[in-house]
Amino acid sequence: MNLLELDDWCRSFLEIEAFKKIDDSLNGVQVGRKSGPITRAAFAVDACAETIRRAAEEKAQVLFVHHGLFWGSPARIEGPLLERVRGLLDRDMALYACHLPLDAHPEYGNNAVLARMLGLAEIEPFGLYKGIALGFQGTLDPPISLEEAVRRILPDGSKPRAILPFGPGRISGAAVVSGGAPMELFEAAEKRLDLYVTGEPSHSVYHAAQEAGIHFLAAGHYATEVWGVRAVAEKLARETGVETVFVEVPTGL
Repeated sequence: MNLLELDDWCRSFLEIEAFKKIDDSLNGVQVGRKSGPITRAAFAVDACAETIRRAAEEKAQVLFVHHGLFWGSPARIEGPLLERVRGLLDRDMALYACHLPLDAHPEYGNNAVLARMLGLAEIEPFGLYKGIALGFQGTLDPPISLEEAVRRILPDGSKPRAILPFGPGRISGAAVVSGGAPMELFEAAEKRLDLYVTGEPSHSVYHAAQEAGIHFLAAGHYATEVWGVRAVAEKLARETGVETVFVEVPTGL
């Protein structure tokens, strides 16, 4: 498999083109490499100096990330960005980014995996962003406690960024949107769900959650967005034989 074939493989299921008009991320190949086979791919949440260095130590020919280097308007390649790009070019390592398509994918996306981890059934789309749903909602039968929900979402035992325990003792309906989506709590409250899970907290949702009687769990931006890249890594290894490695660089945020 070469870089062009990897791009074709990703686009065959991640629906990158469908998000082209709404995602600031330059999804797809962000930094290329000289022609040659890709036999080992590294996966990480963020493209940063540490993940690039460690991917190179793993002898990867490509680094696949959720948060890439290029967003929105053209950027001057200087300072830290220059060093990151230089780190890729000097090692002849490509960079591939997939942002919103990897949040929204119904099987391999961050939110699909989180929904399965939580144990949701009767899953439906949730959390519209510019006309496209990024998250999922569903039911829990039997209902679970808030403590059990936290254990399922953070199976490594790490601490969430914030918990607003304003919902019922047993949770029978919940929604998830990974990363920085605290304001979708209002949609969850309108739908009379018992729990809303995202990555980042916001002061603005405190009173709304309390008055609506809904739990709010901010499990961490990083912690809620490791799952999509891990799922794609497993799929790539299974379907193509390319060796994969996950580069863990948690931010605690």
